[in-house]
Amino acid sequence: MNLHEYQSKNLFAQFGIPTPKGKVVTSPQEAYDVAKELGGTVVVKAQVLTGGRGKAGGVKLARNPDEAAEKAEAILGMTIKGLIVHKVLIDPAADIRQELYLSVTNDRAARKPLMMGSAEGGMDIEQVNRETPEKIVREHIDPFLGLRDYQARNIASGIRLPREHWKQFTDIARNLFRCFQECDATLAEINPLVITGAGTMLALDGKMTIDDNALFRHPDLAEMRDLQAEPPEETRARAAGLNYIKLDGDIGCMVNGAGLAMTTMDITKDVAARMGINGSGPANFLDIGGGAQADKVAAALRIILSDPKVKAVLLNIFGGITRCDEVAKGILQARNEVKMDVPMVIRLAGTNAAEGRAIIDGANLPNLQSATTLVDAAEKAVLAARAAKEAKH
Repeated sequence: MNLHEYQSKNLFAQFGIPTPKGKVVTSPQEAYDVAKELGGTVVVKAQVLTGGRGKAGGVKLARNPDEAAEKAEAILGMTIKGLIVHKVLIDPAADIRQELYLSVTNDRAARKPLMMGSAEGGMDIEQVNRETPEKIVREHIDPFLGLRDYQARNIASGIRLPREHWKQFTDIARNLFRCFQECDATLAEINPLVITGAGTMLALDGKMTIDDNALFRHPDLAEMRDLQAEPPEETRARAAGLNYIKLDGDIGCMVNGAGLAMTTMDITKDVAARMGINGSGPANFLDIGGGAQADKVAAALRIILSDPKVKAVLLNIFGGITRCDEVAKGILQARNEVKMDVPMVIRLAGTNAAEGRAIIDGANLPNLQSATTLVDAAEKAVLAARAAKEAKH
């Protein structure tokens, strides 16, 4: 779960990291009031869960309250990378002398948290890593010991931070790791962490990603999820206990097991490319998990079919814990509950596969094909999606 900038910085402040005393607003009048309260020049920043806000015109300076209201009116409602701006953050402008980068994330290969620092603050860290990786200083953190002071000093030294700032930098680094750890985050990022003209350090921008699997421990953080920023299909899938991610293709995929789902998506995309059918591929990642009963399968199918881009559905079920006859019953239940006018390709293998195929065949469903292998299923799904598109034109 990604948090907005204002939410991330509020958490940073709770852990003792200095942040601007700004406020989030939803209207030009509120922007005027906050700017008047703060006094002086302010920054009006779009709150959307994506990068590139500045380049898209979502970050603007305002020298007085009237300008703040004007800038807020221009930003509110605009679309940045497909996301509509519903809120803006009004922060006091900072006197920036130097910009730094500081973050904590998980290094899965090392199986440890990783703190990264760079003197290239304000830039996309992926770009820095790509073009000048030597400018990023890395320190792995023992999760049982936490961040040690010498590690923070290693980063400060590596990014050539003036020594008079080492004490505050160490405090901020330690608190950032505490925030990361105690919130069960997978990313806690300050970009930029600035040194102001007064010689103090300030987290001007923040980004946090919380591990969804840990949200049951953090009901206060779970309430921060911005449902307006995610596709409605993903919201419904989460309520149904399904793992679903919306993609851009035309073939809805329903699979049991994350690994098999990834393989199904890759092969579907590869088959479409080999057949020379541009634009065809998976419309979603959807893992119904192990032991999925008929009601969960029906819910999954309803979510897939709610996407107007879906022109065919590929069901690839390997029965282990999940029984293929239960999946077949779910398909029939969904057909009874949802209008289905798209072709379906079904591949059942494993536990009770024969019984599942018998249930499907006995129902005499129209517009349905079976397949024995995944490649065969992908080819049939790609051709069915193309035929459905051609029939509409």
